[in-house]
Amino acid sequence: MKKENIKIKTKLNINKTKVGKTSLIMSLVSEEFPDEVPLRAEEITIPADVTPERVPTHIVDYSEAEQSDEQLNQEISKANVICIVYSVNNKKSIEKVSLLLNVLILLSGHRVPLILVGNKSDLVEHSSMETILPIMNQYSEIETCVECSAKNLKNISELFYYAQKAVLHPTGPLYSPEEKEMKPSCIKALTRIFKISDLDNDGILNDNELNFFQVRAVFFSCLHTQTCFNIPLAPQALEDVKNVVRKNMSDGVKDNGLTLKGFLFLHTLFIQRGRHETTWTVLRRFGYDDDLELTQEYLFPLFKIPPDCTTELNHNAYLFLQSVFDKYDKDRDCALSPDELKDLFKVFPYMPWGPDVNNTVCTNEQGWITYQGYLSQWTLTTYLDVQRCLEYLGYLGYSIIQEQESQAAAITITRNKRIDLQKKQTQRGVFRCNVLGARGSGKSGFLQAFLGRNLARQKRIREDRKSYYAISTTYVYGQEKYLLLHEVLPDFEFLSEADLACDVVCLVYDISNPRSFEYCAKVYKKHFLDSKTPCVIIAAKSDLHEARQYYSLSPLDFCRKHKLHPPQLFTCNTDEAPSKDIYTKLTTMAMYPILLDWFSLRWLNEIKFFFTFIFLTTSLRHMTQADLKSSTFWLRASVGATVFAVLGFAMYKALLKQR
Repeated sequence: MKKENIKIKTKLNINKTKVGKTSLIMSLVSEEFPDEVPLRAEEITIPADVTPERVPTHIVDYSEAEQSDEQLNQEISKANVICIVYSVNNKKSIEKVSLLLNVLILLSGHRVPLILVGNKSDLVEHSSMETILPIMNQYSEIETCVECSAKNLKNISELFYYAQKAVLHPTGPLYSPEEKEMKPSCIKALTRIFKISDLDNDGILNDNELNFFQVRAVFFSCLHTQTCFNIPLAPQALEDVKNVVRKNMSDGVKDNGLTLKGFLFLHTLFIQRGRHETTWTVLRRFGYDDDLELTQEYLFPLFKIPPDCTTELNHNAYLFLQSVFDKYDKDRDCALSPDELKDLFKVFPYMPWGPDVNNTVCTNEQGWITYQGYLSQWTLTTYLDVQRCLEYLGYLGYSIIQEQESQAAAITITRNKRIDLQKKQTQRGVFRCNVLGARGSGKSGFLQAFLGRNLARQKRIREDRKSYYAISTTYVYGQEKYLLLHEVLPDFEFLSEADLACDVVCLVYDISNPRSFEYCAKVYKKHFLDSKTPCVIIAAKSDLHEARQYYSLSPLDFCRKHKLHPPQLFTCNTDEAPSKDIYTKLTTMAMYPILLDWFSLRWLNEIKFFFTFIFLTTSLRHMTQADLKSSTFWLRASVGATVFAVLGFAMYKALLKQR
């Protein structure tokens, strides 16, 4: 967040009286008052390693005698801060300050911090601050006023320190001198920081949460003599902080913890004491820029995804999201009520989840998002739009709480899908199933049934809250996996690559509609006939009377011809939640598209049946009635069947290699 370079512009007051601005620059460099002073000093660069803020600083002088107004305008446009020098022993010089301020503000075109510098303090015994204060109150651009002396080197280093500070830690965005309180944008930012840091969501920062700032955000150091960073404050130091608040406001401390009002009061105190760099340190650690907006670098860290790879949340990210859920699930019912969800998203600048989310993930009987549904929605966002996920994690303060460089540490990029196919195994946790079918075929019902909703519950879903996605978990061989269903709009001529890219395909038709299957057949032949993506045909609305399809082949014959599994009967018109067996099958097919190829399985079963049949037929031909009753016979028959089954599997493997 620091400026890479700071350009300080010193400006001579518009009159012929010399105020000593060039002498100030030369005294800073040589650490002694110069005997001869030129009209204008050359541009001077102060290296980063000799400045308190570790930032290179360029000091640019201006001389009305040598430079034109056009050159002045150019320099002002490039300046980060402008020092206006006047002579404290010259009333006319002081009176001209207001006129010069109006000209500079007009010329700059943008808000540039201004520092008033009263030079030649060694020539007077009084201060000019009483005269200058009304001017400072009139112009919010003025950061501070410093009285100094180039001759005896009084406050010379402080002058340029304040100039740097005005750029790096400006007062303007934080505080209104006229109102003597923090600005709304600053209060809003600090309120978000308070909520993130209130880890138990009780509205109070306890001692552990207060130390969170000292360790991670460098907080409270200016109220105590202990200024070491990244080290927890001692118990007495914490008490000192809370005592400062107690003395100034009644509701700033509650149950020995700091309330939001107390937290905001402390920052106001920092600013009023001239230590606003403390507030800026906290703000910038939580991602804010000079305009108190979260930076693009903070919300969207660099993140590249190779082709044919997907994005998933890693274990630490799920643990973080679980802690966030627990933080806001106040009634501990494992679901987020509308009020609890609203409270969770108060750290966001907008409501990220619309009403369609409740029809995308699992909810309870009241329609509230459950714990499983909450994690499912985060998984969906990460898979479909990882940049959006990074943004959301940024609002929640993931990188600060988890002590990571950025929220990109929460994301895992999966292995290229082609490598998974070659190795016949995958470590992925999320699989996508695209659901295609003609209008009215039952696609939406198929999605909602995955979330445990029967037809009666589905009828209560409003059309404007419908979702084209559904995501939940299934278990494959004891492993929990996420299955993401996506309903593809039935526009046959305009199916995009995104509509076709998935791990498994569902082609849904309505068994009661004689024209429904034709769409599935055409889509399969055009897009998936030569594809390696597993396909399953779903015979939806199986509770209704089955109509003869007008397509040239019946659905069963079509599946036989193209070596597909027979159509899977499905209905969501049930009294209880619909069966989830089909979704487990889909996830399994997505995980093992080669090992569970339906064509191979079909021929494997036929080979096993063939050898078993030959063995039994041959054996029976030579057996007597007594032999058939013998237990020894059945033992030999069982062993023989097993041997032939193994031989059949070996033949299947050989065929698979040839394919």
